[in-house]
Amino acid sequence: MSKTHINLIKLCVGAESFEDLLGWIQQRQDAGGADYLSSHVTRMWPKQEAALLDGGSLYWVIKGAIQARQKIVRLDEVTGVDGIRRCAIVMAPKLIRTTSATRRPFQGWRYLKPEDAPADLPESRVSDDALPKELALALADIGLR
Repeated sequence: MSKTHINLIKLCVGAESFEDLLGWIQQRQDAGGADYLSSHVTRMWPKQEAALLDGGSLYWVIKGAIQARQKIVRLDEVTGVDGIRRCAIVMAPKLIRTTSATRRPFQGWRYLKPEDAPADLPESRVSDDALPKELALALADIGLR
């Protein structure tokens, strides 16, 4: 991964937890087969396409905190039933749990610099019991999780 990459951050509307998002991805993967790639369709085409495709990820905000990311594979042009051109952000199906980082609500997606992105949760901690939401958010606020 080069130092020129950039990431995206997006609210995961409807998900209550990392496990909810993981379940949705697994359901779609089961229906789509072994070659399934996850995607999210958005109205705006990212202007920093080259930097996104140079190792960028989409970071998911779930219930007020970044909790996961997916590697961006490509951007596909799709046309809606209304005839409007849109961008499908195509991602690897693997959902990577990250350390928690609080975020205020926002609309659409935003760019996220690599230095502002939370670290991946170490494999040794992936199966840890989840902390209560309030505690996890408080720890993230002071930079301890």
